[in-house]
Amino acid sequence: MNKYVLVAALAVAAAAPAFAAEDMTKMAQEKSCLACHAVDKKLIGPGFKEVAAKYAGQKDAVAKLTDKVMKGGAGSFGQVPMPANPQVNAEQAKALVTWILALK
Repeated sequence: MNKYVLVAALAVAAAAPAFAAEDMTKMAQEKSCLACHAVDKKLIGPGFKEVAAKYAGQKDAVAKLTDKVMKGGAGSFGQVPMPANPQVNAEQAKALVTWILALK
C-alpha cells in the first residue's frame, strides 16, 4: 500500500467522531438533555444548532461547554439556569459537546 494513502486513511480515521450521530441523539435523550434542548429550536434552553453557532471557532469551546454540562451554568443564553447534569460522566459530556458543536 502506498504510504501516502495509508497516512491519509489514518488521518481520516483519527478525525472521525467517536460516536455516530444516531448514538449521540440517543445519548442526549437518555441523559435528559432533550428535556430542555432540541437540535434545531429553542425549548427551555437554546437549540443545539444555536449553541454550535455561538461557539463556532472558539478554541476552548469543547472544554468550556463540557464543564458547563457537568457543573451547570447561567447567563450564556438568558436568565434560565442550566442545572448540572449528574447523569453524564466527563467522557460522555465531551462527546455530546463535540457532537453539538459539529451541528450546522
